[in-house]
Amino acid sequence: MVSWWTATLILATAWALAMAMVIVMQRRSAAATIAWLLVLALLPFVGLAVYRFIGPLRLERKKMRRRRTRRLVSEALGTFAQIKAESVDPDAAELARVGVSAGEAPPLRAESVELYIDGAAAYAAITRAIEEARHHVHLEYYIWEPDHVGLRLIDLLARKAREGVRVRLLLDAVGSHNLRRRHLAPLREAGGEVAWFNQVTLRFFRGRRADFRTHRKIVVCDGKVGFTGGMNITDVHTAEETGIRAWRDTHLRVSGSVVRALQLLFADDWSFATEKTVAVPAEYFPAADGDGAHIVQILGSGPDSDAFPIQRSFFTAINSASRSLYVTTPYFIPDEPILAALIGAALRGVDTRLLIPQRGDSLLIDLAARSYLPELLAAGVRAYEYGPRFVHAKTMVIDREISIVGTANLDVRSFKLNFEVAALVYDRAVTEALARAFHDDLHGAREFQASDLTGAPFLRRLGQATARLLSPLL
Repeated sequence: MVSWWTATLILATAWALAMAMVIVMQRRSAAATIAWLLVLALLPFVGLAVYRFIGPLRLERKKMRRRRTRRLVSEALGTFAQIKAESVDPDAAELARVGVSAGEAPPLRAESVELYIDGAAAYAAITRAIEEARHHVHLEYYIWEPDHVGLRLIDLLARKAREGVRVRLLLDAVGSHNLRRRHLAPLREAGGEVAWFNQVTLRFFRGRRADFRTHRKIVVCDGKVGFTGGMNITDVHTAEETGIRAWRDTHLRVSGSVVRALQLLFADDWSFATEKTVAVPAEYFPAADGDGAHIVQILGSGPDSDAFPIQRSFFTAINSASRSLYVTTPYFIPDEPILAALIGAALRGVDTRLLIPQRGDSLLIDLAARSYLPELLAAGVRAYEYGPRFVHAKTMVIDREISIVGTANLDVRSFKLNFEVAALVYDRAVTEALARAFHDDLHGAREFQASDLTGAPFLRRLGQATARLLSPLL
């Protein structure tokens, strides 16, 4: 007669093997696959519950719903087939083609492109654009705090809604969890619409790192003026409210045909969050007044697609550099392809420089980021830590000819787990301005030396190595 213990062991083994086959057949990354196998094997019952509610199958269900809403938006608003793609310099054509092949927008004309490297100037420009709006204002943000900057903008949006402007505000349910009904009441009472992206029902997860978030920062006014970049709506980005400790960040304002690409991203996310498509496409996609002297390509990326256009565009951009490559990122946890591309650029003789914060908002991320530096420095990459302010900018400058400004960090979370947006600017004047800003930032930074890493205390090096093991989860 089979004992109770033997029967339990046989059932547990059979269950583990069956679930292992399901997970392996999903063809996820090796690290993610092994992690889930360990969870299910070591915590059979708890692991099953976690896998059921927040695991890959849960994500797949949301991806299916996302694809359905994206198809509806495409049918309602049309696709980029009606938008004339602009040709770029032959040296940049391969980079532009990566995003287009992944289903994102082609390079489009911009009548103007303006860079902002401090919050006060960026918020002033956003405020002006909203004040001048006559038809609609669409906003999408990961973090919107109920502080001075946030509440002032809500008051402005409420005023515009009372004037008859259509205001839609899309907020991430985790990043903007501090906003309460009372903060948004003036906007709603004025006729503005507020929606939450991927709401979290369990309070335990609110305010914590979670997947399937919209990390995008988008403003579109009348379909003619758009903003994106690293800045959320919060006091920490502006010296007016935070003083000398204000975060160093970069934001971008564009006008002209390229705004259509930002509008489409917003419409897609709004449809997913509300299950309502944005109607009357002609009013939200107006014809540009002029051709524009600049060329910009807007790329969206998220876990609903296996094309990963931003990650692959970053990879291509790094590999295309022949003279110089300047990268600024607050969260540096590169996957293997990006790490190999950075090392390869330095080995080719490209002046490759990396700027990360001296101290971020996560000790684990800081430790993990520094674990990658020895091999980068050994290849010839020059790495710097910026401080004491926190650098939150996400930018890349390639050969002082092409620049990238967006919301994506150099980490797996940005590449594959969150919804991001990046603007590829094929314009030497704008790129040169961003290169100057990078060199100005180096005056407030300290360059890493190999001895800083090899000579660090044992416990710190152990912490860095351990944190690196957790990189897929950070």
